[in-house]
Amino acid sequence: MQERIIGRHNELQLLAKYMQTPRSEFIAVYGRRRVGKTFLVRHAIGKEACFSVTGMENVLLDEQLANFYISLRKVYPSAVRCGSWLEAFDQLEQYLESLSEGNKILFFDELPWFDTPRSNFVSALEHFWNNWASARSDIKLVTCGSAASWMLDHLINNHGGLHNRVTHQMLIEPFSLKECKEYFDAYDFGYQVREVAEYYMVFGGVPYYLSLMNRDESVAQNVDRLIFSATGELSAERTNLFRSLFKRSADYVTIVEALSAKRKGLTRKELLDATRLDNNQRFSTMLQELENCRFIRQYLPYSGKKRDITYQLIDPFLHFSLQVQAKCKYQDENYWSHSVNSPVYNAWSGFAFEMLCLNHVPQIKAALKIEGVQTSVYCWRTPAQAERGAQIDLLIDRADHCVNLCEMKFCRGKYTITKAEREKIENRIQSFIAYSKTKSSIRLTMITSFGVEKNTNSGIIQNELTLEDLF
Repeated sequence: MQERIIGRHNELQLLAKYMQTPRSEFIAVYGRRRVGKTFLVRHAIGKEACFSVTGMENVLLDEQLANFYISLRKVYPSAVRCGSWLEAFDQLEQYLESLSEGNKILFFDELPWFDTPRSNFVSALEHFWNNWASARSDIKLVTCGSAASWMLDHLINNHGGLHNRVTHQMLIEPFSLKECKEYFDAYDFGYQVREVAEYYMVFGGVPYYLSLMNRDESVAQNVDRLIFSATGELSAERTNLFRSLFKRSADYVTIVEALSAKRKGLTRKELLDATRLDNNQRFSTMLQELENCRFIRQYLPYSGKKRDITYQLIDPFLHFSLQVQAKCKYQDENYWSHSVNSPVYNAWSGFAFEMLCLNHVPQIKAALKIEGVQTSVYCWRTPAQAERGAQIDLLIDRADHCVNLCEMKFCRGKYTITKAEREKIENRIQSFIAYSKTKSSIRLTMITSFGVEKNTNSGIIQNELTLEDLF
């Protein structure tokens, strides 16, 4: 199938705007691996780039310089091999000065890979920008990298020579449900809302994973082929993903595995106890890097203190990989197709749907018509000493003195609130009011696949959303 751009409307408009400004621009595009950064930039700038180069993974300085020379020679035959990055950027300046008037677009892809040990790459980049490019009005430098922490530390939040030199930063997020649906519609998959949701609950919104889908197969069949088949293209993706993003990746895996085992999340202390990793700056850095990649999130529980900050896994693919794929004891290439409606499926889908909702809070607010109201998003659970435990996974605390207490339920038809379920919900509400001492009014908000069956117990609901509202 011919590739086309799906979604990313705002990003494309911004990049087009930046290419036409009357000054030099230094643009940093970052985001997790396989999220479509390179595809987006290349689509946005087309064939207008006068120089483009991609960093090489796990090679030494000499090979990176050779790679740069080969790319430059294609557009500048006078280029010669260089022994340092300072010389390489000097040759780039000579090439750009030889061009006629007009904007000159440069694209450095996988920029972090150029920064090999003792290469002085960042210093040379600083010199190129500060001493030459920024003094002109026609240089459009677009940089891209999957190592989000490197992009943030060395470019966006740089405290040295590149401090405040990046003119625009652009975080490329995974697709939303709506964008996934746009993709499936564009390629005539015929998937309905529920199937798109089931896809998202397994793979998340990573465009590369979308590109591997076969429209002749159901979602379950695609999962079997990509993950559970012996030759599945994503069967080893979790391992490859961490190895490509992080040095000493085993510690990152340990953190994610601990969070996967506690679906509601762990505080820093609980996470240290669970992983037995050292409580030091590196541990803080690892948490920050995982958050930068959008694998985990941190949140402050309602009425909590800083020590109560909780870390939670929010990446659907990692959750599925750890909770389903890693625990599969069968050599069954049709495992997922055979598991639909099984206890394994039901246990996984409940939290996977909650994760889907947590990744679509802006859509939930829009559906509730409160996008213009200042809000804070929390979770809440009773203190450890409470006689009866209760937990609420999504609270939307509003400046208009209301709190949307969200119950998220995934099922194949309408959800039925039984008498026992109603009593549990009422207990959660009363516990929340008692322990939080909130003075706001509580609005029970049900978010379900296809709505709630009307019966004698459904009257406790103030707001009701379905999957359709999240698209």
